[in-house]
Amino acid sequence: MVANSRRFRHELGSVPCFNNFMNRSPHIVVVGSANVDLTTLTDAFPRPGETIFGREFHLGFGGKGANQAVAARLCGARVSMVARVGDDLFGPATIANFRARGVEAEHVWITPGVSSGVAPIFVDAAGQNRILVVKGANDRLLPADVDAAAGLLRSADCLVLQLEIPVETVYHVLRFARRERIRAILNPAPGQPLDLAELAHLDYLIPNESEAEAIGGMPVRNLEEARACAAALVERGVPRVIVTLGANGALSAGADGATHIPAHPVTPVDTTGAGDAFIGSFACFLASGCGEAEAIRRANVYAALSTLAVGTQRSFATAERFEAEWAGRG
Repeated sequence: MVANSRRFRHELGSVPCFNNFMNRSPHIVVVGSANVDLTTLTDAFPRPGETIFGREFHLGFGGKGANQAVAARLCGARVSMVARVGDDLFGPATIANFRARGVEAEHVWITPGVSSGVAPIFVDAAGQNRILVVKGANDRLLPADVDAAAGLLRSADCLVLQLEIPVETVYHVLRFARRERIRAILNPAPGQPLDLAELAHLDYLIPNESEAEAIGGMPVRNLEEARACAAALVERGVPRVIVTLGANGALSAGADGATHIPAHPVTPVDTTGAGDAFIGSFACFLASGCGEAEAIRRANVYAALSTLAVGTQRSFATAERFEAEWAGRG
């Protein structure tokens, strides 16, 4: 397959990014979820039947799709969102937030009679989180909506998807991407078993440990198990797998073998949204001309920076903040 801005070689060497990520911003289209996050900080998680006091509460905009869109936009990409929101108070506010952050929202539709997606999030003193997602209007994003946005999708350098929308919609987009020769990234979150034949249409599958377990059907508790699981997925037809490992960095695997890229060390305050920061920034860096290994290293740094503040989108670094950290690393 010819390497170009849409389908491309998987290069593990250190290929520098172009200045300012290229002479033009890559266009990334995110087909996915938009939620409102309700984040509570607490010293400990309550036991069943127990009521405790939390320390702080924050309400913000989230959803894996929306978070990844905002991260890619902050890193310098042109970003468009394809999504559904409810006809409650959160729906118009979510669209306004996209526009305020520079994310194109012409294909974010309000769905009558349905609530917007919400995500109550609980964060303990160690920065670990527990999240309950109510999908609401996200569950009404259907293949017909993808077809309605086909012109927009064809203009993309990269399509980014997650699993907070119906899986049949995800498969529909992946098949579209393969037909149109558009790079496609799937973040399979929340984790669930998937049809590996459908995953053969993507370019990158990027799960965390638990998501890799759900797809691969084998434990992923350390680097070696991640290596084995990723190799098994590649053997079963997934073109390329990047397993994100939190403080252990990321493992990239394909037919050419596997490479471990260490994390950027920080002391986290809140890890919520770090995976989304990785996905959105990786999509931008890769579509901007970085080789795969450098795009992962950069995304590791960008994700680490997101853990230094509370929340999801509000914790994501600007391009200037990222560049300063990247220049001073190690």
